[in-house]
Amino acid sequence: MQTLIIGPNEAGQRLDKFLVKYMKRAPVSFFYRMMRKKNIVLNGKRCEGQEKLKEGDEIRLFFSRETLEKFGAIPFDEAALSEYEKALRTLPPICVLYEDADILAAHKPSGVLSQKASLQDLTLNEWLTGYLIAKKELDPVSLSTFKPSVCNRLDRNTEGIVLCGKSLEGLQFLTELIRSRLLHKRYRFLALGELTDSCILTGWIAKDSQKNRASVYDAPCPGALPIRTDLRPIGTFSLPGCGRVTDVEAELVTGKSHQIRAQLSHIGHPLLGDPKYGDPKANAVCRQWGISCQALCARQVIFPEQIPEAYKKFSYLAGHALTAPLPKSYRAVLTAGGALQKEK
Repeated sequence: MQTLIIGPNEAGQRLDKFLVKYMKRAPVSFFYRMMRKKNIVLNGKRCEGQEKLKEGDEIRLFFSRETLEKFGAIPFDEAALSEYEKALRTLPPICVLYEDADILAAHKPSGVLSQKASLQDLTLNEWLTGYLIAKKELDPVSLSTFKPSVCNRLDRNTEGIVLCGKSLEGLQFLTELIRSRLLHKRYRFLALGELTDSCILTGWIAKDSQKNRASVYDAPCPGALPIRTDLRPIGTFSLPGCGRVTDVEAELVTGKSHQIRAQLSHIGHPLLGDPKYGDPKANAVCRQWGISCQALCARQVIFPEQIPEAYKKFSYLAGHALTAPLPKSYRAVLTAGGALQKEK
């Protein structure tokens, strides 16, 4: 027999959903059959699977160790635990911009993936788990039913703020804000050419997953999704060897992969240093200032003034802004162009 006590990260979900996570290789029909036979009981009583779990609930599984292991119910994966520790130890330094009991905002450096693209990748997700285990805020045993996770993704070579859910409540809260487009996500980038007026860029974008490249269109077309980016030029300056360059703040209204990079290239103002959508000659010149990829930073996240009723617990974040510092190479370009302002 095995006894499981429901913690805060497991509470709020249905019993059958919890069991599917805990015994990943068991068919759903197995759980209902075992509940009917009272081989699975909740708080000492017969259960049906639709019950909402509460913190402190006790689930008893009257199975042999062999059965539990057969269906994937193991305390934790030692190999995965080693991976979390390795990510924490070997990834470039990751700064925590904000943290409370439920959420964390990390400053992801360029060159680090937000989530795995292949099995061997070490990403911000693995770093997050390793970080929480090292702080003793996360018990490795609990990873069989809940894993902290990043909630928004940035391209590998885009630096800036990534929001992470440390608890189930935090994960659900951030996911809902992103899904409902209630978060204000502001980016900074350096674009070739002169942009003088604030404007709204709209269009349609389609991603070729095999080539990992997006195309932007001015009219609807099959497979393309609508996009919107609001631009506010901060200043234009001359950069030796590159001509005029504009420092721009953008608010991402829709968040599609490569949206800013492809959209700015589409209107003739590619991002400085962008190897996929940019100008090769300008990219070669700007390497002297440390620009080796797109000069793009997820600079700021602003929480809504009104937190949704279902998440009133997080009302302390209403209107709160999180700001990441500009990359060192970005500041070097502003200095070279005589445009460096007082930036954090």
